[in-house]
Parts: sequence; structure tokens; C-alpha cells
Amino acid sequence: MSGALAVALVHHPVLDRNAQVVTTAVTNLDIHDIARTARTYGVAKFFLVTPVLEQKRLAARILSHWREGFGAGYNRDRGDALSLVEMADSLPEAIEAWRRIAGSDALPMLTGARVSNGMSFAQCRRLLAERPLLLVLGTGWGLAPQLFCNDWPVLEPVSGTGDYNHLSVRAAAAIIVDRLLGSG
Repeated sequence: MSGALAVALVHHPVLDRNAQVVTTAVTNLDIHDIARTARTYGVAKFFLVTPVLEQKRLAARILSHWREGFGAGYNRDRGDALSLVEMADSLPEAIEAWRRIAGSDALPMLTGARVSNGMSFAQCRRLLAERPLLLVLGTGWGLAPQLFCNDWPVLEPVSGTGDYNHLSVRAAAAIIVDRLLGSG
């Protein structure tokens, strides 16, 4: 299944503004916007990663509303995009689920705004042509350092034209997916 891309939005382990490992809250906007980006670009799956039961219940309620509830009839496009979302308790669980779908050679691709010496988008596109990737996005202030100790490749940060680099994860996801799968 070469060329297949999935996205994982990780809420734990991530960093807070003081570089402490924390668990962040699931947000409605992240679920909707990343799912819509994923659907627009043909991403195969969107894993929402949180170990917190109440956060999983919230996400399940949001997904149910748009997949089967009132929202399913009100806006079918939203339900279509949200059909890509699958919950996972941890990143290893999301990786395993993606490998069951895409094949055992599926590889996590980490992201971070403060990464140095990351793989270029061009290199990542070439890698994606050869094997399935799981694009791993962190919430809060980014993925925790222990995730970078697994020898997984890391994508270069999204860079703008100025010295400010603090995009929302929704915006970063859209830019990264466009750079990897877009026609431009």
C-alpha cells in the first residue's frame, strides 16, 4: 500500500509551555478541521490519540452527532470527513492500527516546530511513494522528547517568511498534508 498517508493527533505525551510532559484536551475544532483536511486530500485515516476516558467520550459524542445523529442529516459532508476518525489510547496503538490497515512497513513520521535537521518535504514525498506513513502531530507545545528516541524520521518544521512559528495544529496539519499530497 505505497503512498498511503494517515494522520495521528497526539494529546499525550506532549509538552506544555514549561516543557513538562502533559496530556492536553481534545478540541472540537481540531477534530473537525483535521478530518476535513484529511478527507480533502485523500488521507486514509485520522487517529485521535488520548488516554483520557472523558476526552474519548467527548470525541465519541462529537463523532456520533455528525455520523449518525442530527448532524448526519444536516451536513453529510461533515460526517463523511469524520468517518476517517478513529480513537486510540496511545501512539503505539495508533501505529499498530495503521499497520493493520496499510501494512507492516508503515512508518511513523514525527513533526515539530522546533525540530532541526528534519527530513525535507521533498524527501518525505519520495518516502511516501515507497511506503505508508503515519504523520504524527503533537498538541500543546509539541510532541514529548521520548517520542523522538524511537529512531523514527522527523519532518522539517513548517516555516513561514518571518521569525514567528507558532501555528495551530490544525493549520500545521493542513499545510503539511498539502505539501505532501497537494498538486502544487
